[in-house]
Amino acid sequence: MRVFQGVYSLILTFLRKILFLWVRTDVSGNDPETLGIDPDKPVCYVLQYASLSSRLVLEQEVLNAGLPGAASSLPVKNGPNHSFFFLYGRSGGRLRRRRTPAQTSEFRALVHHGLEHPDQEVQIVPVSLFWGRSPDKEKSLVKLVLSDSWSVAGRLQKLLIILLHGRSTYVQFNAPLSLQQVVSEYRHSQERANRKLARILRTHFRRVRQAVLGPDLSHRRTLVGGLIRTPAVKEAIRETAVEQDMKPEKVRIKAYKYADEIAASMSIVTIRFLEVVLAWLWNRIYKGIAVNNIRVAKEAAQDNAVVYVPCHRSHIDYLLLSYVLYKNGLMPPHIAAGINLNMPIVGPILRRGGAFFMRRSFKDNPLYATVFNEYMHVMFSRGYSVEYFVEGGRSRTGRMLQPRPGMLSMTVRSFLRDHRKPIVFVPVYFGYEKVMEGRSYLGELRGKKKEKENIFTLAKTVRKLSNSFGQVAVNFGDPIPLAKVLDEVHPDWRQEAYDAEYRPHWLNDAVSELSDRVASHINASVAVNPIGLTATALLGAERLAMDEVQLTRLMDQYADLLRAYPYADTVTLPEGNGQDWVAYCENMGLITRKPQKLGDIIALEGSNAILMTYYRNNIQHLFALPSLIASLFENKQSLNRDKIEFLAGVAYPYLKSELFLRYHTDEIADVINRWVDVLVDKGLLFEEANGQISRPEEGTDAMLRLRVLSRFIIQTLERYHIAIGVLRRYGSGKVTAEELEDQCTLLAERMSILFGLNAPEFFDKTLFRNFISSLQSNDVVTKNENGLLCYSDALDEVAEDARLVLSVEKRQAIQQVTMLGA
Repeated sequence: MRVFQGVYSLILTFLRKILFLWVRTDVSGNDPETLGIDPDKPVCYVLQYASLSSRLVLEQEVLNAGLPGAASSLPVKNGPNHSFFFLYGRSGGRLRRRRTPAQTSEFRALVHHGLEHPDQEVQIVPVSLFWGRSPDKEKSLVKLVLSDSWSVAGRLQKLLIILLHGRSTYVQFNAPLSLQQVVSEYRHSQERANRKLARILRTHFRRVRQAVLGPDLSHRRTLVGGLIRTPAVKEAIRETAVEQDMKPEKVRIKAYKYADEIAASMSIVTIRFLEVVLAWLWNRIYKGIAVNNIRVAKEAAQDNAVVYVPCHRSHIDYLLLSYVLYKNGLMPPHIAAGINLNMPIVGPILRRGGAFFMRRSFKDNPLYATVFNEYMHVMFSRGYSVEYFVEGGRSRTGRMLQPRPGMLSMTVRSFLRDHRKPIVFVPVYFGYEKVMEGRSYLGELRGKKKEKENIFTLAKTVRKLSNSFGQVAVNFGDPIPLAKVLDEVHPDWRQEAYDAEYRPHWLNDAVSELSDRVASHINASVAVNPIGLTATALLGAERLAMDEVQLTRLMDQYADLLRAYPYADTVTLPEGNGQDWVAYCENMGLITRKPQKLGDIIALEGSNAILMTYYRNNIQHLFALPSLIASLFENKQSLNRDKIEFLAGVAYPYLKSELFLRYHTDEIADVINRWVDVLVDKGLLFEEANGQISRPEEGTDAMLRLRVLSRFIIQTLERYHIAIGVLRRYGSGKVTAEELEDQCTLLAERMSILFGLNAPEFFDKTLFRNFISSLQSNDVVTKNENGLLCYSDALDEVAEDARLVLSVEKRQAIQQVTMLGA
């Protein structure tokens, strides 16, 4: 018997060597620490369906990863190196084409062992294996035969699959299950214990398969044709025909063209081609891709329709997220792309990579809006993963833009119509050390007209591929279940009936809350990098220059602040120290070194001084509260805690609205006090015996640190003071919000010239618009029946408190232009 086992083992080893002459694997989760395996307890690996080829791949990957091996006490022992079993084998004759899966004898023996030996734990590690990763295409025999799918392949089909897709095999190890925890409640019934463990494993494999392969896809022509036959689109066709005096058939053809223009045509061939091209691209232009918290996406994809909501910094965002998801065993999402990207050559590739195209505005085209809404509803109700940018366009300033409600509203309305499939939003933050479009953003910030995307601008971008853009981070934030948000906004939403056109009265509140939560979760998953820290410190310097030793020390101390009171668990910080970060920025060509006998000077010069505001703005929100507290001591030697809490609390709602800070207004008092304690602990403030909080003495290193810290947020507060000053100049009920925006922008532009401010967002009209809107939301300002802004004495109190943070020169400049007294 022992001789037979030895021969059998040699045969399997030989077959494994032969198989891996062809097969190439991409493996996920095979690190023992990641799996969380206890080395002191026996391990048994489980595959879903009996297959010699799958067994050979599993054996090889277990050996490659050095995972724990077999235990002699287990009834399942497949050789000297490991233990594994199949959940299901085959029953029926060899000549039958389809055989019903049945529990294997090894599976039943393991359950029996667990019942007989309650003191012996066994760790069951589920392993999922995919020979190629392709979504099914209805009516496509080639895809059904030649790709791994939801169905169980026969021997001939499996051979063809291995031959065609063996070089893109994906293996995923998952966290172990405890055998004793599963069977403990069924000590006297093995059959029930068998059913429970089988059900748990079956559910697990189904979730992983859905996450990796995605739901079954309809043929694109079938999908497009089906959209035109939905009741909502039929009704829109009838209404359009009447309103525009057109024949219904012509309107139907137009609706079909709209659907054809919109719909994606995801192709696994294109996805695999893009994977190879993008792997080459990333290696060429980046020094690496750091992926953090991918676990969130993997867990969300198993039971939900996932909506990925990334920040939008670059056109690279589209490709980067799909690549990261695919490399980590998840199906790339369908991506909402602007119709401007549907250009020759590029458009068809993006469409086959999962992009669906949308026009900038639906306002004057109800037929198009209905077709697009129905397409989105199909995506969500069938469980597809979708990606869209809530900001609408790319951020030219490096800040998170105000979310646009359109796509979020469509998602909510679709979910209300059919909420059988849960929807979960997964925020994603892209942290670029050097954004590819940086120089074009610089031109736009200086007033240059935005270039339209076309094949020629693409050619210009290709020329940049010889440059290095540092490292890029892809951070996944905490998930947001849509049902939970609706429960908080309108607890009875499940009891109401909804159709395609119905908009409940509370919809705007739900979308507003969802928008705020998505934006704040994206910002809470920010990746701090050396460029951002260097930019933040240098832009806080008086002349945008600093002694190198002083700069490196400041950067270390500000990084320590972020560690002392972490903004969120999903924020990532760079490795190394200030000295490493300065050297890195110099190597990237973003800072200038000026040698000097008393010590080198590090400075920002020319266009880099403006460009670095982009990278400072990426992380500005992390320092918003400590910087706000520091700014209160700009013109005050000391303040008591209550005054600090009050003043910071007054400013916080506006900072929260602009920077999408994560703290609720109800908890901000505790957060402010915590930050005061941290600043005292770090020596930036001092607590006197009488409870007063004091700033350091002038000329000390601590005072320099405090002053530079205050400058991180001071321009934002100055902008608020400008808006309030202009409004008070006009008086209550004398100016519209639009007129106020224009006047604030002109004054801010003037101050930018007078004081040499290198922050283009200082006179950004959108930021003034948001601040004015926040004043209205907080009932400090109201609109009368004529649309004019009215205010009470409360605005004067806000203006008086704001004076604490402004220097004398800037107060006088604002007062001079707004003709306000001292």
